[in-house]
Amino acid sequence: MDRRNFTKLALTGLGMALLPDTLGRAAVPATSPLPASLATTSLAKMPCASLLERAKGALDRHRAAFDLHDRVALADFSVASKELRFHIVDLIGGQSSSYLVSHGRGSDPEHSGWLKRFSNIPDSLASSSGAFKTGDMYFGQHGRAMRLAGLDPENNNAESRAIVIHGADYVSENHIATWGKIGRSEGCFAVAPHMLPQLLGLLGEGRLLYADKV
Repeated sequence: MDRRNFTKLALTGLGMALLPDTLGRAAVPATSPLPASLATTSLAKMPCASLLERAKGALDRHRAAFDLHDRVALADFSVASKELRFHIVDLIGGQSSSYLVSHGRGSDPEHSGWLKRFSNIPDSLASSSGAFKTGDMYFGQHGRAMRLAGLDPENNNAESRAIVIHGADYVSENHIATWGKIGRSEGCFAVAPHMLPQLLGLLGEGRLLYADKV
């Protein structure tokens, strides 16, 4: 991982984390382009271009379910957890921004740092693959979080399993420096806490999050 680039992203997110909670989604307008400081990768150079194609196919299949088609999120579980593998892609502007994201304990029982399997079974503590629709934001046991609805047979238990996007202290560069990987969730998409407000602001409600391995 490029430590300098990670720090640049972290500092940008920290500034938004200091905003009052009432600004939440308004911090980054849902229809605005990605901030210039985060628009670091063109779509043509994305390492997960094949995953993006799958996501576009899912967006077409579930088109009626989505209010917004300008931006999608990708969780590329083909790569190790120490990598920036959660991407928010601007389909109109042609840029993407990237973040750390966890996978579930049930997907990596040996805590190798690599996702080994998906599961949609309740209490599996595993990550699920497929198309999710971003929902409303709320405050729960992890603080601010975003609900997700699973749209495919392989993730349609997401709501009953309480699979959400939330912040977690075990998702950090310091954790990677100590352990060579980030920690595991119980199937949720956990991200660095200081990046969460920015990430949720970019995603907003009614967009596609697509997770898979390629």
